[in-house]
This record gives sequence, C-alpha cells and structure tokens, in this order.
Amino acid sequence: MTELRAHPLVRLDAAPDPGTDAAVWTARHRAEIRELAARHGAVLVRGLDPGGRDGAAAVVSEVLGEGLTEREGFAPRDPYPAPGVYSSSHWPADQPMCMHHELSYAAVAPRLLAFACVTPPTSGGVTALADARRVLEDLPAALVERFERDGWRLTRHYNPFVGIGWQDAFGSAERAEVERYCATHGIDTDWGPDGALRTTQTRPAVVAHPDTGERCWFNQIAFLNEWTMAPEVREFLTAEFGPEGLPFNTFHGDGTPLDRVTVDAVNEVYERHTVREPWQRGDLLVVDNVRTAHSREPYRGEREIVVGLGEPFRPRAGG
Repeated sequence: MTELRAHPLVRLDAAPDPGTDAAVWTARHRAEIRELAARHGAVLVRGLDPGGRDGAAAVVSEVLGEGLTEREGFAPRDPYPAPGVYSSSHWPADQPMCMHHELSYAAVAPRLLAFACVTPPTSGGVTALADARRVLEDLPAALVERFERDGWRLTRHYNPFVGIGWQDAFGSAERAEVERYCATHGIDTDWGPDGALRTTQTRPAVVAHPDTGERCWFNQIAFLNEWTMAPEVREFLTAEFGPEGLPFNTFHGDGTPLDRVTVDAVNEVYERHTVREPWQRGDLLVVDNVRTAHSREPYRGEREIVVGLGEPFRPRAGG
C-alpha cells in the first residue's frame, strides 16, 4: 500500500494473477478496499485492467454495495444496467466542477462513491479530493457558525433552455409524481406558466459522519453558487433569464445571498487541502462521500470515467 499523502488518499497496488478478471479481483478484495476508504477517506486502486466501459462498470458495481438511483441531478448522466452506476456528468471539458459532496443537497445521499477510469484525458481532468474535517477546521469560525445555525439553501430553475430538465432530474414526466417526491423530501415547488419548475430546499451544511459521528463540512455551497460560474456564463444567463432564472444558486439558510468574498473563502480553503493524482487507465478510486469532497478539473482530450453512487443514507446535522 502506498500513501500518497497522510489524508485523504492512499493507493492500493493491485496485482491480479494473469488472466484474472478485474471485477472478480475487486470482489475478492472488496472488504479491504472499503475498509481503506473508511479509514483514510479515499483509496486509489491501481493496476487493474477492466478492458473497457462494461468491465469498468462491473468493477464499480462489485465495490459499491447498495446502489443509489440518482434523483435531482444537475447535469445529465448515462445510466448503466447495474443499480447506481452511471457515466460521469456531462459537463463542459473547459469548465471545472468545484469541490463538493455528491447529492449533499438531497434528503438521501450516497455514503460511498466509486470512479473507474476507462480513458484518461490527455491533460487535466483530475478527480481531486479534500478532507471535509480539515476543511471545516480551517474555515473562518463566523462563517461556519452561521451555516451551522441556519444551514444552506439551494434554488433551482428547471427550464427547457438551460441545464437538465425536471423530467430527467426527477425521473418522471408527471407533475403530480414530482410534487409528491418534493413534498416527501423537503423541497418547495413553484410551477411557471411556461411549464418551468423552480425549487427551493434548505439542508445542513455540517453533518455528522454516519459511522464515526465526526463533524464534516458537507454541501455544495460554493460549487452551485453564481460566483463560481464563469463570468461570461453568469452574465449571459442573468441577462436572458434574470437573477432568479439561473439554473442553480446557493444562499445562507435564511435566504440571504452569498457574496463573492464568502464563496471565494470556501474555495480557497478547499484548495489548501486538495490532493491531486492524475488518472491512469484502469484506476479505481473509492471515496467516502461524507468525509471527502471531490472535484473535476478542466481537461483536454477524451475522458471517460464510470461512476458509482452507493450506500444511501440520510444526512443529519452534526452537533
């Protein structure tokens, strides 16, 4: 085992016998891989040869446990047959996906993530990691206190022109079914005359780790905020749809807008705790989604990563 840095990533060098199927090897070492992810926050398994997309999906499925069907996604994915297994999000290659915890805005989120590399990019495209406990410790105390007291708020505007449609996000074209889902999951809905849907939900920004009880910074406050968008994209969307027409935006839990200084402060702390390891073909990265944030950096060339969302849980505020 190679430790890339004290936290949050260690490397496990796979040495399968010649001809051993990568998914079979993963199944045999599943307990070890998951224990390392739990202990360190993430583990990179290097040396596997899953062959291609189907083999990578099989590897992800073997390590994942109970798969989580994604709802409320903010970018399209391609689903694979195994529960909880998808393509990576279809997001422009030249735009970063800033540090976040997967589905941390949802009432039910995955505890475990798995990423398998089919094709590494020519350059960039790293799935970077940051320890959520260390981030929480390093954030300004006043900032943490307010978010811990009030939570954080996410607004979304589903429309036919920008981002993912509500039918895909909620897995249904029936308004009544979407409204039932939202009512059950603490989401307020507002339908526009043009069929567009606006939603609002407030979630805890600091949660207790479901196994250890440790307090973790667990949210997408900085990633889904207007100040993290490329300036030209934000200006265009605001001009076209108005400030309330942005596809997503985040606020303090009481609805107060976030200023650029606050958003930049969060991203700067993430950067101080970021660990980067370039992808290699066949890599398997398993991440504790509560303890460890992840990002996707801009890249060049083709990039294909199979993603797994597993072990559903209900986040609760950490005290």
